[in-house]
Amino acid sequence: MLDWSKALETLDGAYSDATMRAYHCDVQAYVNWCAEERFDPFPASIEQVCAFLEDEGRHRAPSTVRRRLYAIRKIHRLLGLADPTHDEAINLAYRRVRRAKPIRPQQARGLTAAHLERFLAVQPKTPWGMRNSAMLSLGYELMTRRSELVALRDEDITLRGDGTLRVLIRRSKADQEGQGRVAFTSVDTAQRVLDWQAWRGACTRWLFCPIYRERPVDRSLSDTTVKTVVKTAAKQAGYPAEDVRAFSGHSMRVGAAQDLLRKGFDTAAIMRAGGWKSVNVLARYLEYAEQNVWEA
Repeated sequence: MLDWSKALETLDGAYSDATMRAYHCDVQAYVNWCAEERFDPFPASIEQVCAFLEDEGRHRAPSTVRRRLYAIRKIHRLLGLADPTHDEAINLAYRRVRRAKPIRPQQARGLTAAHLERFLAVQPKTPWGMRNSAMLSLGYELMTRRSELVALRDEDITLRGDGTLRVLIRRSKADQEGQGRVAFTSVDTAQRVLDWQAWRGACTRWLFCPIYRERPVDRSLSDTTVKTVVKTAAKQAGYPAEDVRAFSGHSMRVGAAQDLLRKGFDTAAIMRAGGWKSVNVLARYLEYAEQNVWEA
């Protein structure tokens, strides 16, 4: 069998780590399916790709099936094989998957300023509480994705004369070339970050790092830690279980965008502030805020 894993290695550096993991996962799923069905995975026939998509559609979300399709397309190109994925039969197979599962994208609950105040109030007076307060406050004001928040380094943070911070977000999901965007904080958030940095010391250049036995560790946090911090804060603040489940690592970004809409900022301004490229994605975040505005 052709070495598809080695072919994927040629993409290293051209795509984010998350994209590379997704390619490996999706191609592996296809190869495993072919082994069970006794098909040769490469080159794929139009018929077997259709069968794979429809089989995956029985127990996967349409977005996952679409991602699998893109991975099959990419690996055929990398292996120098004829690409079967643009045939109309495959397009129809995917349309059947979508029509069978008309799933509305799940929306993380927005961590608005009111929620943030409650989350901050329950943070313990410990190194973990100091770090998490800074993360929650900074993530909200910068409207960062989880990956952007944990990727920040000390050199990305500049203290300004008015006591606020200038923060350079170097790379994001929508900015793979690393052009970056600049955002600013309030004085309160700046002080939380500075307090955390003072405790953490110079052991690492990562702005946020793990803590082990009350000592900072010289490595970055995983992006799943952001979700854990948000959900733990919601639980500590006394939110019911269904609300805790609704909050996610994306909630700070969602809530900040909703707050800006309520304050009268237009979509273009919110897109610039949060680094959004797609108005459709932002529209989903703002939908519930718009409902609240009109129902008020």
